[in-house]
Amino acid sequence: MNFGDLLLISAGMSRGDFAVTLAREDIPVFPCIPGGKRPLTPAGFRDASTLGHLVNAWWRRWPDANIGMPTGPRSGFDVVDVDVRGDESGFAGFLRALSAHLADGEIARVHTPSDGMHVYYPATSAQRCWQAARAHIDFRGDGGYVIVPPSVIQTERGPVAYRLTSLGKNPEPIEAVALRAFVDPRPVPTSYTGSTGRTNPTVLASWVARLQEGERNRGLFWAACRLYESGMPPREAVSALLPAAKQAGLGEPEIIATLHSAWRHTGPEEYGPRFTRFASPAARIRRPGSGPSLP
Repeated sequence: MNFGDLLLISAGMSRGDFAVTLAREDIPVFPCIPGGKRPLTPAGFRDASTLGHLVNAWWRRWPDANIGMPTGPRSGFDVVDVDVRGDESGFAGFLRALSAHLADGEIARVHTPSDGMHVYYPATSAQRCWQAARAHIDFRGDGGYVIVPPSVIQTERGPVAYRLTSLGKNPEPIEAVALRAFVDPRPVPTSYTGSTGRTNPTVLASWVARLQEGERNRGLFWAACRLYESGMPPREAVSALLPAAKQAGLGEPEIIATLHSAWRHTGPEEYGPRFTRFASPAARIRRPGSGPSLP
């Protein structure tokens, strides 16, 4: 049963029964405090399990526990969290991202107790969590977790449940780096100078190689955008930036995903020419709508 179908049946089930159902479908879960989000297990989301007997034992011990699910490759789902705080929300930014085709491919939308929204996407690679506080949009990927229906949160209005509101039709992975750059545009923390110009690949590669943790993905994305905007083909941009990004400490799959996100972000309608084969087999990625992995 796919995840959308599972969410459809969650409203008619107890939290314990639905937790066991998810575990039987090979989706890891763990218990969180009744009415809240704090894990009840010692290691939190790292304790998430698909073992039916263990999950059943957790909910026999804590029958009102909420259901936590790790995000990213471990569960197979990334989640965009559209937040609402008072008069401010992330809905306008998310709708702009949809219009720019940077948030297509959802599996499902879930209404959250804060009147926000969780938007689920398939996770096919490890994309790190991030928070864009100014945009009121968070991304829950590798290293994160979410609370899933039919869990209930105690709010000022009383207990409010997570509930499914819609299902998507053509699920596709979301490119988290491109989404963040769109909803929370900021200059990269470090700048470079050079007499040869801001689109010189040698200068850009040298700058990327010196990026520090916390600025590497955003810096690589920015540098790739500058090269693509100058007319450089993807293959040449990858040749210029891949070794530098590795020197900065990024892994090849993460680098390729970021370079591809930049190509989508800067390309014309339909994302320009085909993002051709350039990576090792382990790092090859899909272009949304293209079907199988690139050969």
